[in-house]
Amino acid sequence: MDSKKSTQIFVTGGTGFVGSYLLRYLLHAGYVNLRALKRKESKMHLVADIANRVEWVEGDVTDYESLEQGMSGVEVVFHCAAIVSFDSRDKKWLKRVNADGTGNVVNAALHNKVKKLIHVSSVAALGRSANSNLIDETAKWEPGSLNSVYAISKFQAEMEVWRGMEEGLPAVVVNPSIILGSGEWKGSGSSKIFHLIGKGLPFYATGQNAFVDVRDVARFMMQFLDQELDGERYILASDNVNLKLLTSSIALAMGKRPPWIHISPWIGWLAWRGDRIRSFFTGVRPVITRETIENASHLWEYANDKSRAKGFTYIPLEQTIEETARQWLESKGEKPAILPLYLPG
Repeated sequence: MDSKKSTQIFVTGGTGFVGSYLLRYLLHAGYVNLRALKRKESKMHLVADIANRVEWVEGDVTDYESLEQGMSGVEVVFHCAAIVSFDSRDKKWLKRVNADGTGNVVNAALHNKVKKLIHVSSVAALGRSANSNLIDETAKWEPGSLNSVYAISKFQAEMEVWRGMEEGLPAVVVNPSIILGSGEWKGSGSSKIFHLIGKGLPFYATGQNAFVDVRDVARFMMQFLDQELDGERYILASDNVNLKLLTSSIALAMGKRPPWIHISPWIGWLAWRGDRIRSFFTGVRPVITRETIENASHLWEYANDKSRAKGFTYIPLEQTIEETARQWLESKGEKPAILPLYLPG
């Protein structure tokens, strides 16, 4: 066996969206010493077929002891665990898991003298300026209303990673844009976009954002197993797309009617207020919030030149949409699904 394939690897968020695909790519590449963190109540739907090939450590990123023990003897850590929410009521929860949890991961990695930490951040953690729509890795964080509670928590998480680097931890940061792909259709991740459209989403926004296939996020991170870490951050984005075009493309791939009602300011206000009231009475997390409405009206553009300069080629967005839409139709939006591994020749 290639000695590199025996590298002890630890993955946080292994049962989640990004982590489940990463584990599959690691297994396909021949890595055999895989250890992943799972909470006691974690759903195993996305890893059911590979669960017996991974050593599972029960714990949580908010539980430092479980991380320290889980990283014992580990050489490489992929930190994929995070909470995604754009509900301002989740501010404390987001900080505890995303920011403080990342601090725990960094401290445990330092304690165990981990050789590599690959941290999954987000483009939300990058600076956003009202004076410029084009964002690259050099963007400076600017406090303000353009930053969601989720963005703030991911920025704080990055600060923990940079702090770890200052203390001698070899690390790199990837900043995915909105991640698309099959997963838990009814969860909090972006797979829910397909579920909402498949069920007949009537609203469309006229903003713009960047998108990337979940498999590309995993594939890009895999590169660092054979490379020295440079302490840099990398935006991961396949394309910058108008949101109306994106939702229409998904709808057409599903054989559904494209969204037909433009989210004007007053409709947006009614939508997020109505969803918040629904959430209050049902206990179900809101789909539409004031922050999602506000962000959907902006024309954000993310540069992917730095990732492409490493020779990385992205999966065409059209392919991601077609394959994910097909799996949603096959499962009727009920059973979680996983896209087949993309293995370019």
